[in-house]
Amino acid sequence: MASILIQTGDEGVTLTAQAVKRLLERGDGDAALLYLALLRHRGTTQPRSLAGELRWDRPRIEAAETVLRELGLIAPAAESLPPEPAEERPEYRQADIAGRLEQNAEFRGLTAEVERKLGKKLTVPDVGILLGLNDYLGLPADVIYLLVCHCAERVQRQYGEGRRPAMRQIEKEGYAWARQGIDTQAAAAAYLKKYARRQGAMPRYMRVLGLGDRIPVASEEKYLAAWQEMGFPPETVALAYDKTVLKCHELKWPYLNGILKRWHEAGIHTPEEVRSGDRAAGKEPQSRPAKTGEEDVAWMKKYIQRRDERE
Repeated sequence: MASILIQTGDEGVTLTAQAVKRLLERGDGDAALLYLALLRHRGTTQPRSLAGELRWDRPRIEAAETVLRELGLIAPAAESLPPEPAEERPEYRQADIAGRLEQNAEFRGLTAEVERKLGKKLTVPDVGILLGLNDYLGLPADVIYLLVCHCAERVQRQYGEGRRPAMRQIEKEGYAWARQGIDTQAAAAAYLKKYARRQGAMPRYMRVLGLGDRIPVASEEKYLAAWQEMGFPPETVALAYDKTVLKCHELKWPYLNGILKRWHEAGIHTPEEVRSGDRAAGKEPQSRPAKTGEEDVAWMKKYIQRRDERE
């Protein structure tokens, strides 16, 4: 019997009989489509990065991925956290983006608000990033807008009025929010309140480190934020700074961080606890030297002599 398949002339993909059997027995069409897409990319692309190509949202592609893992057709997941944008971000075609803008009023409104906030017309790839945050990461439109405002304010504070964040910066921060479970307005508001409180304390930390009133650069801010999370007030950081300069003759962030991490592990956070620990470490254990036999004899002679004199 002649084949009813039309040969397209493209490079083919190969399915093993065992893979076909497992997919047919499971009867999950999405899993079969995702497996074909993975074969087309020779397994070099992570499943979730195919969301744009398949025109699927994040829950749908995650469900298909789970089925393939259960069937033993793809390797177990290394972690369940949302992937980094550089490695996994889905690519959306222009037709997909245009279709979403046309059909979804909420997404269309989000795009317009982001354009107003950033003061520029978004390109197709820019809108694709917004679509990825909404469609793939599952962040609601109102949360995405709060995210954009947060990134804009942070860049403005660091680089001055008129500066705006790149969409890739916004995307990266969006993945960070997704990892922390910031996917509701309430969670975003709580995070931004905590962030503002942390930022308000930054000048005090900078001053105790002898860095004046300038705004910390990104790498410095990461250290300062981590120390605040550990529970160190600026006064304790100042003590660690003194020890760092005494040892290194200059501020070395990794060395200072090492001191604070050791104190944190030991449950030491306040200046009083640090000083108390230093005093305890400085005390030498005092033990009474053992008496030799000759000392015992001399002591006994003196004791007898004093007794005789009293008698």
